Amino acid sequence: MIRVVVAEDQAMLLGALAALLDIETDIEVVARAHDGEEALEIVRRERPDVLLTDIEMPKMTGLELAAAVHQQDLRTRVIILTTFARSGYLRRALDAGASGYLLKDSPAEHLANAIRRVHAGGRAIDPELAAEAWSEPDPLTDRERQVLRMAADGKSSGDIADALGLSEGTVRNYLSEAISKLGAQNRIEAARIARERGWL
Repeated sequence: MIRVVVAEDQAMLLGALAALLDIETDIEVVARAHDGEEALEIVRRERPDVLLTDIEMPKMTGLELAAAVHQQDLRTRVIILTTFARSGYLRRALDAGASGYLLKDSPAEHLANAIRRVHAGGRAIDPELAAEAWSEPDPLTDRERQVLRMAADGKSSGDIADALGLSEGTVRNYLSEAISKLGAQNRIEAARIARERGWL
């Protein structure tokens, strides 16, 4: 029996995914989580074979969750299930240690098969997205991404500097680098470009 934890912040979708997987004779949904922090606690406690998680969730994103599971050596394999058909997200998911990346509009039977493949040690990645993922590399460093994300949320350079323990000048340098790399006019446009490509 493949033991699975499902993490999804939309209650109806969470219930539907769990019900869909419970139909399978070799898959058991052992727990459900509504945010990333709850999912990590459950994975630590239950030690499931597979964690199925969305990207956009409160408290901790699916990418941060995948990285935490990988770094803490919890031996749970992670599949990202998302609406984001963006190659940048796929690359970041794989870098974070995820073994699968599927789109929510994939046929239902693909999900159970992906869980079986990942549980057996393989990978399950949307093929079109996989081909696209290596055509355009992410130019941003982790720090540039972090600073740009905070700027996009409306924080000033001073706020970002305080939050990250940096000088305002250093924050402005990171923003300037990100704007330049993305060929943008300002931080708002840079954030928009990065989001569209899945780099933010």
